[in-house]
Amino acid sequence: MPRLTVFAFMLCVVPLTSQAQDVQKSTTNRNLARYFERETKQLASNCLDGIQTLSDWKKRKQELRAQLLEMLGLSPLPPKTDLQTVYTGTTEHRDFIVRKVHFQSRPGLYVTGNLYLPRNVSGPLPAVLYVCGHGQVRKNGKSYGNKVHYHHHGSWFARQGYVCLTIDTLQLGEIEGIHHGTYREKMWWWLNRGYTPAGVEAWNCIRALDLLESLSQVDGKRLGVTGRSGGGAYSWWIAAIDQRIRCAVPVAGITDLENHVVDGCVEGHCDCMFMVNTYRWDYPMVAALVAPRPLLISNTDSDGIFPLDGVYRTFRKVRHIYRLHDAEDKVALHITAGPHKDTQELRIHAFRWFNHHLKGDDALIGMPAEKFFQPEQLNVFAQLPLDQQNTNIHESFVEAATFRVPASLAAWKEQSRQLQKTIREKCFRGLPDTDADLELTPSTPQGNLQRYTFTSQPHVPLNLTVLRGRRPGNRYQLVVCDQQEQVLLDQPDRLLDRLPSEPGGPFRSLDDYLERTGNTIVLFTPRGIGKNSWQGDARFQTQTRRRFYLLGQTADTMRVYDIKRAVQAIVSIHGNRQARPRTEISASGWMAINAVYASLLCEVDHLYLEQPVASHREGPFYLNVRRVLDVPQAVALAAEKSAITIRSRQAAAFEFAHRTARLGGRKSRLEFIE
Repeated sequence: MPRLTVFAFMLCVVPLTSQAQDVQKSTTNRNLARYFERETKQLASNCLDGIQTLSDWKKRKQELRAQLLEMLGLSPLPPKTDLQTVYTGTTEHRDFIVRKVHFQSRPGLYVTGNLYLPRNVSGPLPAVLYVCGHGQVRKNGKSYGNKVHYHHHGSWFARQGYVCLTIDTLQLGEIEGIHHGTYREKMWWWLNRGYTPAGVEAWNCIRALDLLESLSQVDGKRLGVTGRSGGGAYSWWIAAIDQRIRCAVPVAGITDLENHVVDGCVEGHCDCMFMVNTYRWDYPMVAALVAPRPLLISNTDSDGIFPLDGVYRTFRKVRHIYRLHDAEDKVALHITAGPHKDTQELRIHAFRWFNHHLKGDDALIGMPAEKFFQPEQLNVFAQLPLDQQNTNIHESFVEAATFRVPASLAAWKEQSRQLQKTIREKCFRGLPDTDADLELTPSTPQGNLQRYTFTSQPHVPLNLTVLRGRRPGNRYQLVVCDQQEQVLLDQPDRLLDRLPSEPGGPFRSLDDYLERTGNTIVLFTPRGIGKNSWQGDARFQTQTRRRFYLLGQTADTMRVYDIKRAVQAIVSIHGNRQARPRTEISASGWMAINAVYASLLCEVDHLYLEQPVASHREGPFYLNVRRVLDVPQAVALAAEKSAITIRSRQAAAFEFAHRTARLGGRKSRLEFIE
């Protein structure tokens, strides 16, 4: 049998023609779209599935509310510290007054707002929390908050005998925080922390209700919430998690996953619109948690980021839950003409809904919502506070897990068991419950090279490049390539620098290595990498990654699964021999950490990690992983199953793994090479 030469290998990987590249690009992106459609359909079909009776719903409701709090980063709930409420001035109208107020929802997290009070107060009044959408007001470089843009709503409520507290949002308040972590700022580590600004907005709303309840002018049994766009979303969060809300009118603030993921509406929304979807919900689940309290879902018919079909699907599902409560008259869908805009038609129905359910008043609305003030008249801060945490709240809002080396081997065994269980539930819940048929298909061998295709998941076809000598043995070396390492497919002799050292070396060429060692080398790139890359500009890549996390996954999570499936493919390629193949994985950078987690899901004998990242702050990105552990703990878990060799300039960063590997006087399976 002729020896494999480098030239023969190169013939197999000749660069694709422009036409072939276009076909591959369209095929890859088409498969990606089909994947998203399939996953979305699965989550939609699971949404409220099995809820046939009121008893079914009551059994699940508290659990679901707890899940939502967790997905907002509010489990456990932060302590309710003193609000430190400060009124900084008053603006007056003949019918009402506006008190300019700020409070701290937690120390250093400032919320600026305007409190609208009728001039004539006879007994405790119903109160409405108005949460603002993305309507920024700036003059001469100064932010006056989005409360200014929406102040006509507070004015109307006060003129109609309500107390209304209108609060600024984190991003567009007088102190400007960040809503666009993944949308624009490439802060993908937010996913690792289980952080979303939606959680901050929800917490600020909870504390705003605390403020309203403390006012002598407010009847705490008649609290409502409304807002549009972003404020519509925040209305959902607070109404779902806080029973004090007795009536809710979210306006243009919700649609379902089909609209967001398949139709692309996610591209029009920043991160404040989404929870971290750990439990893989579709959005009617959020809406259902408001039942049986009065709920008006309000929208226009030509809203490009909250399309009518998804709004209706959401309403139809939540109406089922209201029917179970015999409360169908307390949920309604209001659709009026127009784009994504704050129209008078939307306001009128909202006002009538509140009047009916909070005041028992069904009179016609005779007064429009009007703007009366200039931004300066509603400004709260003369000077921004130096102790504010708003601009960096994403660093501290959700706590990261911290670790000490356990005192004993028994303690570590119990901790590792719990960590693996929690990882599966909180970080990798988006992985398939069962593995589909690999559909492994070989190509015709060309010398010592053979290609295989396999199906990781439906619509996720992947490739293996297998290199064998004439007398292959039982040892398979899976080289998992990242984006930079695609050159290995075109220049195979460079693989020699990546493979573990072998007795009898050095080797003249890759061909020499294969013949003398009997090892089989398998080159592999997971989804979204190299020739499997999703083709599009930077914005397309960002929005693709965001689609994954709306589905309760991440791109890296699914690459972990792809590596597991590649190991399964190796077992199939090896065939029904007497011994299971010895499988080793070689990977570098953050792909090395994907390999570490994959080794927890399948049988891997040895991991060779080349300059792996030492913290998930750098990547890879999985939902909630930093709430559970960090890279050193993951390596320690993997070392319980597999031998690990790490070449790193940051060996000290892996001290936790190094020490746990020696607990109880064990011989360590973890080796560091400088």
